[in-house]
Amino acid sequence: MWLSHHDPSAYDRCVLVAGRQVCRRCLVLYPLAFVVLVVAQVAAWSGPTEVLALVVLPLPAVIEFVLEHRRVVRYSPRRQMLVTIPLAVGLGAGFDRYLDRPGDLLFWSVVVVYTGVCLGSALLNGRGDQNRLR
Repeated sequence: MWLSHHDPSAYDRCVLVAGRQVCRRCLVLYPLAFVVLVVAQVAAWSGPTEVLALVVLPLPAVIEFVLEHRRVVRYSPRRQMLVTIPLAVGLGAGFDRYLDRPGDLLFWSVVVVYTGVCLGSALLNGRGDQNRLR
């Protein structure tokens, strides 16, 4: 599990890189987020577009995560990658805001709310049959 936070039973969510399992979402998310961060720092990105990126762009990934963990939709590597790209741009915008203003209320609000929603759906996973795929 050196480069993957998944158990061997969930290696379908990983790709093999140099003989090691690497989380597919993380493989896209973090490199792209750091590229966005660097560009944002160099370009001094701020204002409404940064706020929009931070708040709106992660929503497809949050929705996909919740629907999958509530078993409304099945896992799809392709869908996961598609929703991870805007998530990465939003995360890069968030990193930029954080570096400029570590106590930024908008940044921390987005982190807390989206993490809470995803954590809640993961913790509720498996409870209730009404949302499960057959």
